[in-house]
Amino acid sequence: MIQTAQSALVGTSLPRQDGPDKVTGRARYAGDQVVPGMLYARLVLSPYAHARILNIDTSLALAVPGVVAAFTTETLGMAQADTLSRAQSPLAVHEVVWCGHPVAIVVGETEASAEDGAAAVEVDYEPLPAVIDTEAAMQPDSPLARSRSEVSSGIGVGEHTAIPQEGAEVKEKGHSQNVSQTRPLKTGDIEAGLREAEVVVECTYRTYPVHQSYMEPQSVTVAPSPSGHHLVIWPSTQGMFSVRSAVAQALKMPERQIRIEPVPIGGGFGGKETLLEPLVAAVASRLRKPVRLIFTRQEDLLAANPAPQTVITIKLGAKRDGTLTAIQARLILDSGAYPNPLAWLSGFHFSSAYRCPNMDIRCDAVQTNKPGTGAYRAPSGPQAYFALESTVQELCQQLGMDPIQFRQINALKEGDPNIMHGRWPRIGLLECLEQLQQHPLWLQREQARQEAPAELKGWKIGIGVAIAGWPGGTEPAAALCRMEQDGTFTVVVGSVDVSGSDASLALIAAEELSMPAEAVNVTHDNTDAMPYSGISAGSKTTYTVGSAVLAAAHDARKQVFTIAAEMLEASAEDMELRDGKLMVKGVPEKYVTLQQIAANSMGFGAPYEPVYGRGRSANRVSSPAYTAHLARVAVDPETGEVRVLDYVAVQDVGRAINPAEVEGQIHGGVVQGIGWALLEGMTYDEQGQLLTSTLMDYALPHSQDVPTITPLLVEVPSALGPFGAKGVGEPPVVPVAAAIANAIRDAVGVRMTQLPMTPERVYASLREGNGRKQSYDPQQ
Repeated sequence: MIQTAQSALVGTSLPRQDGPDKVTGRARYAGDQVVPGMLYARLVLSPYAHARILNIDTSLALAVPGVVAAFTTETLGMAQADTLSRAQSPLAVHEVVWCGHPVAIVVGETEASAEDGAAAVEVDYEPLPAVIDTEAAMQPDSPLARSRSEVSSGIGVGEHTAIPQEGAEVKEKGHSQNVSQTRPLKTGDIEAGLREAEVVVECTYRTYPVHQSYMEPQSVTVAPSPSGHHLVIWPSTQGMFSVRSAVAQALKMPERQIRIEPVPIGGGFGGKETLLEPLVAAVASRLRKPVRLIFTRQEDLLAANPAPQTVITIKLGAKRDGTLTAIQARLILDSGAYPNPLAWLSGFHFSSAYRCPNMDIRCDAVQTNKPGTGAYRAPSGPQAYFALESTVQELCQQLGMDPIQFRQINALKEGDPNIMHGRWPRIGLLECLEQLQQHPLWLQREQARQEAPAELKGWKIGIGVAIAGWPGGTEPAAALCRMEQDGTFTVVVGSVDVSGSDASLALIAAEELSMPAEAVNVTHDNTDAMPYSGISAGSKTTYTVGSAVLAAAHDARKQVFTIAAEMLEASAEDMELRDGKLMVKGVPEKYVTLQQIAANSMGFGAPYEPVYGRGRSANRVSSPAYTAHLARVAVDPETGEVRVLDYVAVQDVGRAINPAEVEGQIHGGVVQGIGWALLEGMTYDEQGQLLTSTLMDYALPHSQDVPTITPLLVEVPSALGPFGAKGVGEPPVVPVAAAIANAIRDAVGVRMTQLPMTPERVYASLREGNGRKQSYDPQQ
């Protein structure tokens, strides 16, 4: 099977298959499903960040007209579930551990009756000390975020990345029980590396929790069979099979009795894996009636699973010629009220950009009384690279070295050892840096610093560079490719189209089948019939499901050629497929059409087996993807306001299956990165009350905040991806905050060490002289 040969369709732009329905409002999401007799659910959320539940009285709620039922974890029969799993223990057991923790669920005949019923539930609480500050939570005398002794049973990182987790959790003396530590990532001798260094730079950075801010809130509709023994679920999820497994585990039902139906998803970015589905399934099963639950925007901000808050300290050592000798990193990850298994992956980021003989990377996950955290596009990547690339820039400052040159000297390349005792495969980081180095914005950077728009008179202009990588993910997948009676093909997959991946899958199949793209339709069946696929996350859908689609199309093509060869009494090796006809090479008048093959394989008395291609993939090795970004910003020294004027993103995509969609992913990632950099952050007061619980308080990028974004695609083919493709969704968000921070540093001389870099923080840094303190100028 040829994957990287010259192609006619792969590499051309194809519109999203779901685009027309979404932009015209015809798409029917999970919350749009209407089932006869459907009931509506609302949650009762805790007003306390930490409190013991003394009593829950639902009698007044049950007296509200239209209220059908009200459940607590005990009355729903979920009290014995693992309380450290949000999905398995969706309602509070004995105590609430964050403000917004669901304590009860009320079901009504209408949305209004359910809401009135939820408001009538009376809960008696005994407030407990709230653990909010991440670093304070680590201290030996800190109160515990959970008063009850519980054991972690977190989910592994395989859903997002193919990196194996090495070793078990470790404990360090002098920390409270709120702290979980992953085994350090080490190579070489860090102390020797620091002694060898001629320049050492150290800085600490802080970030806030960031919400995924998908357009469609968390939503699910569940319909049971009359017996309650079978369930049909319409979830807003990135992984249909994972939802089925979670519901089966929570309800102790065989998976075969649960059917997940595919529906369009209005964004996820890692935040929609499994959250509400087991709870609503339990209620629907108990009542034997369909139930729907849709979060309000405020509930989504209060009770979903945002990206974690972090505190990161980086120390870098280098020789005067720019060669890195030491990378030391300490990451403190605030996992909220639940364990976060991605802390270990967070540490891997610090070892994934630069070649360095001595590294020591330590990660602590700290439980606090905030909502449990989840994945958000390149989990922990924006935070880690904000710290790493900001410190690299300070190192370049002190060395007096061109920042791109420094990165070229130290950038990872094929064959370099990795911290997991293996070797890096072929990667495109150096190619990205080379292309960025040749871009006019970089070549003419001195001129660009002087050219402020007329309306920004008096503002300072700066240029910033940052790089980043994403290790990639792997997971087995399967696909089907069947011929229809009109000679077209249908590809059936189990993935969720979060990012326009269906269009890329159609191009992959059409290329292999030698068919026009419009002759291939990609569809999603329910979990009773569709082939297996993991969650759509970790930039692995095209890499894994695409490989299965390529194999299925190849199988279908072989079947077509076999039938045609027999019909034409020729050898399959002597045939070719062009314009919907299979013909003998050199004898174009001797042919059979695809419609004729379909008629002879699907119909009463037809002599041939139907064309039904099957494909499977199990890419055991990931294909890391890298990117290099360049930002041009303007900073108002009088107010601290920052505007991004121009942005260049160079990314190694392996092979751009659908360039328009790849560029769209880069545009979207950069815009989300601007949110990370300048606007977004969930803030809590001392009692754990969320102060940014509406979109009036939680700032998101607006259209006027988006600069001219220039995506540049580098193609360093993957050995395993279909036609050389790599994942593209994660990398573009990762280096944005660092690039903007470095541009601010270039413009006004201050090193910003906290995200988001709001006008207030930039202004305070200017006034306090933080830039002078942290510039590492050897003359000071």
